[in-house]
This record gives sequence, structure tokens and C-alpha cells, in this order.
Amino acid sequence: MQTRAENIPLSAAPEASPERTQFAVLGGISVAHMLNDMIQSLILAIYPLLKSDFHLSFAQVGLITLTYQLTASLLQPLVGMVTDRKPMPYSLPIGMGFTLCGLLLLSVAPTFPILLLAAALVGTGSSVFHPESSRVARMASGGRHGLAQSLFQVGGNTGSSLGPLLAAWLIVPHGRGSVAWFSLAALLAIVVLLQVGRWYGRHHLTCGKSQSRHLAVVALPRNQVIAALGVLGLLIFSKFFYLASLSSYYTFYLMHKFGVSVQSAQVHLFVFLFAVAVGTLVGGPVGDRIGRKWVIWVSILGVAPFTLALPHVGLMWTGVLTVIIGLILSSAFSAILVYAQELVPGRVGMISGLFFGFAFGMGGIGAAVLGALADVHGIEYVYGLCAFLPLMGLITVFLPNIEKRAHA
Repeated sequence: MQTRAENIPLSAAPEASPERTQFAVLGGISVAHMLNDMIQSLILAIYPLLKSDFHLSFAQVGLITLTYQLTASLLQPLVGMVTDRKPMPYSLPIGMGFTLCGLLLLSVAPTFPILLLAAALVGTGSSVFHPESSRVARMASGGRHGLAQSLFQVGGNTGSSLGPLLAAWLIVPHGRGSVAWFSLAALLAIVVLLQVGRWYGRHHLTCGKSQSRHLAVVALPRNQVIAALGVLGLLIFSKFFYLASLSSYYTFYLMHKFGVSVQSAQVHLFVFLFAVAVGTLVGGPVGDRIGRKWVIWVSILGVAPFTLALPHVGLMWTGVLTVIIGLILSSAFSAILVYAQELVPGRVGMISGLFFGFAFGMGGIGAAVLGALADVHGIEYVYGLCAFLPLMGLITVFLPNIEKRAHA
């Protein structure tokens, strides 16, 4: 007889001990996150195709990213604040419905403004999905908050890495209309999220009471908490502004500097994004074990030597360095998110929405700004400039040691 939580189907999970990590639920939201972010990454992966079809400038390419990421970033904190007061389990499949509509519109958009509308619908879907999914991850964590956030986020990063590969195999050879076939992935995600929503609806009261015992009681003055959140925001800025240079323009950089084909560049992008997924999986559990501040230090400041070297090496070492950068830099976000949740106990939705939203916003603004710079100065200039961003990791020294306080 199976008794372990990870072997119980989502639709039939009994009233289990809320202290136990619910791996079935974490697996469900991770799979949904993978499908959601795979769909989002298709937009990034088909940028060369869109640029050719619509005769876009780099600035217009950046505007596409800005549109879908800003719709996500502006709405996510609002969704989080509302659901902190009134949890909405079935908002998860509804959010995926917005993503489905955006995907279908992307496949047939006749003009650039319609293309922006499709991107906005995808961003709106993310704004609903991420805050509540992050809450479900914390509810199902059994106190292992870093592990739960990493499992949730690794699904998204895995999906992001699959998007360029699938685009190279399926969309580039058959044209933009083939994007519509990926609506099947959105439908599968809706089915999974209906099961997660059912578990959430049954268990949110029990799990919420249990997990309150796991929250670190941080006896910090309000001003110090605000200052710490500000430092975390600057670290998010440095991380996601740099990642925007790779996720949005890496294919163009490789094609311009080394003369590789579109498909070859997309395979390189897949390898980088897969490294990001692996790094994300490692960051949360390590933070649970050694402390989140240490992970933040290493993941942001520690990547600086590799980003500084990247603009000056050949194709082979470019591939190697981007893998290292992806592994190290991606380990930060789980640690930053859980650290922020413990700074402001009891506001999981608001903090998750704020940080996911800010991350998307910085990625979108970064894509737009860097696209404009690339139009004026060239794509290689952008990579030389962004190489210095991880040095901002030095400000981690201003974060309070809340884990020591919590265990004192």
C-alpha cells in the first residue's frame, strides 16, 4: 500500500499531515510552470522569425518583451495582495486560459500591434499564475521552503529551456502558424492546475495554520525591513537585466559575432536555459542548509569573473561560459524569494507577486533598453556593458542575518 505523499494522485490525495512535504502537489505545479514558461519562451525563441516577418528593429523586438513582461509585473503584486486576503484556488487554470488565448493570437497576428496584444495576454496569464503557484509551493513544502520554491521554479526554467529547442525543430521549419499546436500544452496545463486547485481548496486552511509555525520570526524594525527589501530589489535588477541580454539577444549575438545559423543559435540558447534550470534546482535546498544569504552572495557576485570574460572569447568558450553563468546566477532567485517571505511573514502572495513581478519587469525593461542600445552601438557593445552588472552583488553585505535571529 502506498503511503508516501509523492505517490498519491493529485485528484485523490487524502487529508495528509500538513507537516509532510507534498511532492505530488509540488510536481503538479512544477509541470504546469514548465508548460507555462515553455509557451512564454516561444516568444523569445522565434524573435528572429518575427523580426523577419514584420521587419522589426531591435527596439521593436525589445518592445515585445517589455509588453508581456510588464503586464505580468504590474498585475502580480495586486493578484498576490488580493489572494492573501481571499485565496482563489481556481485562479490558476483561469490564468492559463489567458496564456492559451495569447498563444493562439500570436500564431495568426497580422500586424505588430496585434502581436503586442498577444504578448500582453501571455503576460496577464503569468500575472495570475505565479503568485498563487508560489503560495501553493509554500503550503506543500512541509517547512522545506527553499526546496519547494526550487522545485516550483525549476519547472519554469526547464520550460524556458525547451522553448528554443522546440522552436528550432518545429516552428522555424514550418512557419509562425505552427505556434498554434502548442495550445495543446496550455490545455494540458489547465487540466493539471484544476487538480492542484482542488487540493488547494481542500487544504489551504490546514496547511496555512501549520506553516505559520515554520515562519521565521524576524524582530527587525520596519525601516530595516524596507531597506533589506530594497537591497533585494537591486539584486533582482542586476540578475534579470543581465539575463535579459542573454535570453532576448543571445541568438542575435551568436549569429552576428560567429556567423552561426538560426537553428544553431537556438540550440545554444537551449543549452544556456537548461543550465539556468539546473542552477535553480540547486539554489533552494542549499539555501535551506547553509543559509540564503550565502547563496545570494555566491550566485550574484560569484558570477562576475565569467560575465566579464564572456565578450572576449571564441564560440566554444562562449558556450562554456554561458553554461557556468546560467548555473551560478540562477541559484539566487529561490533564495531571494524565500528570504523576502521570511522578512515579511504572513504575506506570501504579496511578496511572491512583488518579486516575480519585479523580476519580469526588470527583464522587460532590460530587453527594451538593451535593444535600443544594440540598434545604436551594436550587439557586442551590449554584452560588454552588461558584463559589469553582477558586481552589484557586493551590496549583499547590507542584508541582515535573519537566519541567525530566527535560530537564536
